[in-house]
Amino acid sequence: MSTEQTIPADGFSYKLTRTLGAPAVKVWQAWTTPEQYAQWAYAAAGSVEMDVRPGGAWKAMVVTPDGGQFPLTGSYLEVVENRLLVVGMDVPGKPAPAAMTVELDEQDDRHTQIVLRQTCDTAEERDMAEQGSTMLLDGLSAFLAGGAGD
Repeated sequence: MSTEQTIPADGFSYKLTRTLGAPAVKVWQAWTTPEQYAQWAYAAAGSVEMDVRPGGAWKAMVVTPDGGQFPLTGSYLEVVENRLLVVGMDVPGKPAPAAMTVELDEQDDRHTQIVLRQTCDTAEERDMAEQGSTMLLDGLSAFLAGGAGD
């Protein structure tokens, strides 16, 4: 996995790139099907709801390693099936959602490169978001490697 951090004029950003052992359609299904997403994204079973279309809402109850739970909500800002998701995440106290971009680039019929990007207001927010995104990619990689979604 490659990681890149930058400090653009408008905030602090990161970019994570990883090649997954699955075709883009399986990666897309894992990311956009509530039952599959809950299995790898640290979400409580039955808590994930997704309306995967521009303007559609999503929510999940995330379970932390120590057993704590916290709700996540947001909406889809941009959707291009099997290629691109721009996910807006509601942030308490902020008027606009934090946007995370998920890009899929199918390399061949068994491999897809995934790129996650996000820009945050502070270095601390960026570091926390990057850590969360790395955990998501780790969970997604393990899920797909286990033949999930077949």
